[in-house]
Amino acid sequence: MEKSSYDHLIDMDTVTLSPKFQVVIPQSIREALQLTPGEKFRVLSYSNRVEFIPVRPIQQMRGFLRGMNTTIEREDDRL
Repeated sequence: MEKSSYDHLIDMDTVTLSPKFQVVIPQSIREALQLTPGEKFRVLSYSNRVEFIPVRPIQQMRGFLRGMNTTIEREDDRL
């Protein structure tokens, strides 16, 4: 684990890109994120890096915003 400039530990491993342009996600990351074989990911290029975002079923997303503050200030001329 490496310490980031944000004062918290980052689990960082090095992987190798295969001749077929494949990488293996390290076991510690797979377990921490509870990834399973066959799972789908959105892949994007962001700030000179590659990010993998697991695609979760909508049923699994139920309640993920629970506890979020939904009060907002409204302008007088708005409903």
